[in-house]
Amino acid sequence: MIVKSYIFENDLNKFNEFKSFLFYGVNLGLKLEFKKKVKASNKKDLILNLNQDDVLENDILFKEINTSSLFQERKIVFIENCNDKIIPDVQNIINKLDNNKIILFSDSLDKKSKLRNFFEKGKNIACIACYEDNEITLKKIINNKLRGFNGLDNHNINMILNSVGFDRVKLNNELDKIVACFLDKSLDPNKLEALLNIKTNEDFNLLKDEAIVGNKIETNKLLSDTILEPEKNILYLNIINQRLNKIREIHEKADLSDLEKVIDNLKPPIFWKDKPMILSQAKKWNIEKINFFLNKTFKTELIFKSNNQIDKIVLLKKLLLDMCKIAAT
Repeated sequence: MIVKSYIFENDLNKFNEFKSFLFYGVNLGLKLEFKKKVKASNKKDLILNLNQDDVLENDILFKEINTSSLFQERKIVFIENCNDKIIPDVQNIINKLDNNKIILFSDSLDKKSKLRNFFEKGKNIACIACYEDNEITLKKIINNKLRGFNGLDNHNINMILNSVGFDRVKLNNELDKIVACFLDKSLDPNKLEALLNIKTNEDFNLLKDEAIVGNKIETNKLLSDTILEPEKNILYLNIINQRLNKIREIHEKADLSDLEKVIDNLKPPIFWKDKPMILSQAKKWNIEKINFFLNKTFKTELIFKSNNQIDKIVLLKKLLLDMCKIAAT
């Protein structure tokens, strides 16, 4: 059965009306949101994450569905990277699901796709196309996430949209940053522009990354080459804190040997280009170091806000050097 994506976005109770689901299309952000909502509304259930290759090679789907759990009410199985090859496995298991659920995720599927046709024409199974977002859907996400914020006018909304294009994953990441930075729920256009301006922050991000990874030579070089603007001192601290908090989240979910796996499975996902640097940083920091330095950035922020006479750039550079030193030890 064909089901429109907005129906599931607005009413997840529809989830219980079907045995299995196929989400296909280019909108990764929308698919990630569906996963998040399913997990949040079914906390008592056992969530399993599989890849199509696992299913085809190991017959793991049949084993999991037919193995009862003593502690969870039912099993919900997510299967990634699906195509026509998985149809026989789905056909064989669909009538044996009972209360369990199977959710398939695919990239774009044309009208000739056997998998798409199977779910579109089948009974008690749903086929949901995840098309690219448009301006209307993204504005709705912004308004919902920033409901209650002062200054949420068309100018600021368009500024956010222009910074992410039509990428829902990037939009959700930027909205998380906005919520974290504007704790008073008052959007200042100048501060918002600085937060969203990737080009403006790019040089500092390079400096921040080298300092957190403990690269003394590159950190000293970038400290000389990077232009730091005094009025953005709080923004710089927020950028440092966000990365350290992300590394702490990684350590809280894994032992050292599992860091790379945790990074691959983080939600919201880390952009693939950033993964090697974040992995290197995570190997240099532990929770004790992170908590110590977050306390240090907190004290630095208090000094920034309470002392107008102090040279904030000098203090910020010393903070980055201290961070680099701690990472290198």
